Amino acid sequence: MRIQESGLNCGCFKGNTDLIDKDFMDNREDILRRLDDKFQKIGQNTDTHLEGLVWNNPITYWDYILPDALLSLQVQRTNQPDEMVFIMYHQINELLFKMVLWELDQVAAKETVDAAFFTEKLRRISRYFDMLSSSFTIMGDGMEKEQYMKFRNTLTPASGFQSAQYRIIEFGSTELINLIDARYRATIDRNTGYDHAYDHLYWQAAGKDHTTGKKNALLMNFERRYRSEFLQKMEYYNTRNFWTRFKQLPDEVKKDEGLIAAMRHYDYTVNVVWVMAHYNAAGKYLGTAAATGGSDWQKYMHPKYQRRIFFPDLWSEEELKNWGEGL
Repeated sequence: MRIQESGLNCGCFKGNTDLIDKDFMDNREDILRRLDDKFQKIGQNTDTHLEGLVWNNPITYWDYILPDALLSLQVQRTNQPDEMVFIMYHQINELLFKMVLWELDQVAAKETVDAAFFTEKLRRISRYFDMLSSSFTIMGDGMEKEQYMKFRNTLTPASGFQSAQYRIIEFGSTELINLIDARYRATIDRNTGYDHAYDHLYWQAAGKDHTTGKKNALLMNFERRYRSEFLQKMEYYNTRNFWTRFKQLPDEVKKDEGLIAAMRHYDYTVNVVWVMAHYNAAGKYLGTAAATGGSDWQKYMHPKYQRRIFFPDLWSEEELKNWGEGL
């Protein structure tokens, strides 16, 4: 078919072209108006920013994601190849912890949380922890025991216990009383100072001598770096944590069976499934040996000893009583 015969060069589409041009110009004018409005609100000149775009380089994947910087963060302390697996897997965990906190903080910052917003954030957070829990075989089955037992001694007194993001996730997920060592909960209430409550958090026991109460290097180093930040987070999340936000939802929403099941799933995944995945991986490599930080990791990690439950009202008395048993 010749072009002339196709009608593409005969002018019969001129009217449609004019409409397209008009729509394009109208859209451009709308964009410029919105840009003017945006920059006027912050006291900026729109033309200056538009001029900057003329000289701006186009974005690339490597500029945006920064893989070169990201991939330079794996620094081994030994010549054991599987140490790289250990480092990278923990860094992946920290990235996922950041994703969890990103969602928790949006719920905490919002003055009024509706059911749709809350449910969507819960789904995202649960997916991140599902991924964390199911991925533990990467480390659990991905290192030679002989190599691990060589490079682990260079890590003393560091420990995965010292993940600050994980502790902040706990503060953001539930009311502080649910993170207090079960032995001291009866002596702590909302009038208790944050310093006192901090010293009785369940994980404090992993960094103290059981007979003298003296803190070991693991805990002292951790507190030297993060204690002040933790106290700030404890106060911030006091009335903004995920459990409190749930209880602020309308009664008909809180009774929704699907939402309750999703809350229970998150609670059980973080405090039992994820913990036991970590516990079993540690057992495979350590046997009865002490953790690099010096903690009694068997008792510290196992759910039946921790008794950590984010949403206690969503579980029956029998379920609470047997939390972590039989695992």
